[in-house]
Amino acid sequence: MSEGIRPRVAAIDCGTNSIRLLVADVAPDGSLVDVVRRMEIVRLGQDIDRTGVIAPEAMARTLDATRDYAAQCRELGARRVRFVATSASRDARNADVFVAGVREAFGDLDVAPEVLPGEAEARFSFSGATGDVAAHGIPGPYLVVDLGGGSTELVRGTTDVEAARSVDVGSVRMTERHLHADPPTPEQVEAARADVRAALDVVEETVDLTGIGAVVGLAGSITTITAHALALPAYDAQATHLAQLPAHVHRAACESLLAMGHDERAALPYLHPGRVDVIAGGALVWEAVLDRVLERSPAAVVVTSEHDILDGIALSLT
Repeated sequence: MSEGIRPRVAAIDCGTNSIRLLVADVAPDGSLVDVVRRMEIVRLGQDIDRTGVIAPEAMARTLDATRDYAAQCRELGARRVRFVATSASRDARNADVFVAGVREAFGDLDVAPEVLPGEAEARFSFSGATGDVAAHGIPGPYLVVDLGGGSTELVRGTTDVEAARSVDVGSVRMTERHLHADPPTPEQVEAARADVRAALDVVEETVDLTGIGAVVGLAGSITTITAHALALPAYDAQATHLAQLPAHVHRAACESLLAMGHDERAALPYLHPGRVDVIAGGALVWEAVLDRVLERSPAAVVVTSEHDILDGIALSLT
């Protein structure tokens, strides 16, 4: 470890669709220097909206990935580890089994998953996302939109968080609730949009969507939609990070994904195989959010960030 670098930290974000790891060094100025970033699609939230429990096969997939992450944390010398579990773990009746499995995986590192309320989740997303956005001269106030598999968090602020709200609309939930045809029928799409619009009404009880300077979109659905809008030959986080595209370009990308069948989506070179069956649900949510925010704040720019809740979790250890 070079002089001036503080002890290595690790952050794990376990969501409804994916589990991700960031191992980073902490520079003297408090910023993060990536050592490794990883993501696996484990679908912890498989059918949880219908059953209320984590499915055995989903539990097994997620704990397998957790054991792999724990081994890498030990190998890389990350002694300060924080594991945050999101929507699926909040909702499951058998979440205690998952907690015990994580504890066993990390053993001597003494790590237990923290099941965050949605508003806390949103605050980590905000701190992780806005540093680079501000550093690149994009003015606030910011509306950070963290679109996950089970929930979407919206948080407003400039240097500090002003308001945040989490709602249970995400790529997996919308797919399992509504989008049963391939591609989904107009009736299914409209039912899902009505669901999202109702959720955004709830958001506006807490979060003011007027006067927004920049909508900052986070997480795999939005970064994939951005890659689709850019027609990338392969997924490239450097190309999507801080990409500023007009809202109508995002909307066109969302409509394109909604109209595709499974095989068309699977052929897209930048689409992770684990997102093929849920990206239309994510596109539907993102389009509805943009419609609402741009109606309230027509001058807002739309920015995609590859830095998100994972960075916020790591920064909380510095």
